[in-house]
Amino acid sequence: MTTPTSNAKMASEFIGTFFLTMTIFIAAVLGSGGFLAPFAIAATLMVMIYALGHISGAHFNPAVSVGLFLRGACSKDDLPLYLLAQLAAGVIAGLIGVNLFAGDATITSFEFAEITNSVLVAEFMFTFALMFVILHVATEQDGNTFYGAAIAFTVLAGAITVGGISGGSFNPAVTSMLMVTGKLSVADCWLHLAPQLIGAIAAVYAFKFTMDSESSSDEE
Repeated sequence: MTTPTSNAKMASEFIGTFFLTMTIFIAAVLGSGGFLAPFAIAATLMVMIYALGHISGAHFNPAVSVGLFLRGACSKDDLPLYLLAQLAAGVIAGLIGVNLFAGDATITSFEFAEITNSVLVAEFMFTFALMFVILHVATEQDGNTFYGAAIAFTVLAGAITVGGISGGSFNPAVTSMLMVTGKLSVADCWLHLAPQLIGAIAAVYAFKFTMDSESSSDEE
C-alpha cells in the first residue's frame, strides 16, 4: 500500500470538511433538513470518513487534528496542512452556500448573551465526547470497521442534544462557516472555539488516563 502524499492528504481533508460544512449550512442553517438535519450531517460525516479515512485519517475538524497531534497520531508536518485545508473548506463552503443556496433566506444570528455558560459547556462536552470516541475507536482498536459509524453517531447525539443551545458545532471549521454566513458573530466566536479546543485537549488526557488504567489492570 502506497503512502499518500501531503497534497493527497490536504485534498482529502478539504473535500471531507467541505461536504460536512456545506451539509450543515444547507440542512441546519437554512433549515432544508428540518428535524432530520442532524441525521443528514451524521450521514455525510460517516460516508466521508469511510471514503477518505485511508488517505488522511478523515479528521475534518481542526480540534480533532490538534488532539490527534497530542496523541501522536498526526505528525507535526501534517498538522498545519490539515488545519489550513479544514478551515479553508469551512470558509469556502460558507461563501458558496450563501451565494448559491441562501437566495432570499434571512440568516438570523445566534443569540448567546443570556446563555453564555450553557453554550460553553455544551460545546466543551460534545467536543470532548467526539475526541474521546475518536481516540478509542480510530487510534486504539485495530480492525474496528465500525469507527466511522461510532464517530458519526457521537455527532448525531450532540446535534440532537445541544444543537438548540449552542448550535452544535464541536468543530472550528464549522464555526468558521457559521461566522462567514453570519449565523455566528465574530464577537461570539470564542464561545465555540475556546471550549472546542479545550474539550479536545482534555479528551486526550482522559484517553491517556483510561489507557493507563487498562494497562495497570492487565498487569495485575
